[in-house]
Amino acid sequence: MRRRLDALGFVTVEDPAACYGPATRTAVEAFQHRRGLKVDGVCGHQTWNTLVEAGLSLGDRTLWRRTPMLRGDDVAELQQRLGALGFDTGRVDGIFGRQTAEALAEFQRNAGLPADGIAGSTTVAELHRVQLRNRVPQLVSTVRDRERLRDAPPTMVGRHLAIGESGGLATTAGALRRKLVAAGARVISLHHPDGSAQAHEANAVGAEVYIGLRLDPGHAGCSTSFYSGYAYESPGGRRLGELIQSLVPAALGVPDEGVTGMSVPVLRETQMPAVIVEVGPASAVVERGPVLADALLRALVAWATTSWD
Repeated sequence: MRRRLDALGFVTVEDPAACYGPATRTAVEAFQHRRGLKVDGVCGHQTWNTLVEAGLSLGDRTLWRRTPMLRGDDVAELQQRLGALGFDTGRVDGIFGRQTAEALAEFQRNAGLPADGIAGSTTVAELHRVQLRNRVPQLVSTVRDRERLRDAPPTMVGRHLAIGESGGLATTAGALRRKLVAAGARVISLHHPDGSAQAHEANAVGAEVYIGLRLDPGHAGCSTSFYSGYAYESPGGRRLGELIQSLVPAALGVPDEGVTGMSVPVLRETQMPAVIVEVGPASAVVERGPVLADALLRALVAWATTSWD
């Protein structure tokens, strides 16, 4: 772990060899912050996987669509290069899925290469050879995201939403669901404790928006996170997060702890605008649960009527 951190510029050498000391913890926290993970100084499953992914560069291995899907910074670089050339991989998330394979095959056809959707040495060399006209080109995925947001109806009627909660906020989630259904929306409730499982379910039903509710029972405050990773951030997720923070803290009477871009699994793996709303303490949420649900509804209605021009 320390060798990987050191290679990425997060220095741990002040600690004795093979020891998890203060310098290593500081390095882990800095890495977690940089990668949009929960900053706790613990190298658990998610942090370790992200650390492994961070050590991969485009060309280090052959990339193709498989199960489970390949993940890593090399996939993200592939997505960035394709997106900058106008080939839509979807959001830049470092996950080699269907859209990335299709965009890669389209690039190969345009470059006169076998369109097999496999990023081998010849395809990677051609990607490196192609010169971009702009130094910081806008990714086509960002443009398409804004087009979809602009073309969506400015109402809750007919919209398909997913509400996820992992414990402690089922009553609030249920109240929000009833309010959204009354406003004409279709709603799926997700209660699996694993964020990846919730993302899979939301993707499978084609949800247009995901809102995750998390309870921090002993802490007074409200914060909202949206997907941000690599060279991409979700414009729809950011805007929804800003609207939630403008309404929910005041409704609960708790401190506003802001909007943050993160790359935790449920935000990284959902294919639609998604946010996680973390609120506490438990006493305020229980006492003002209906008010919380109403504030979330108002934020979603305002989000649907946002002008994306």
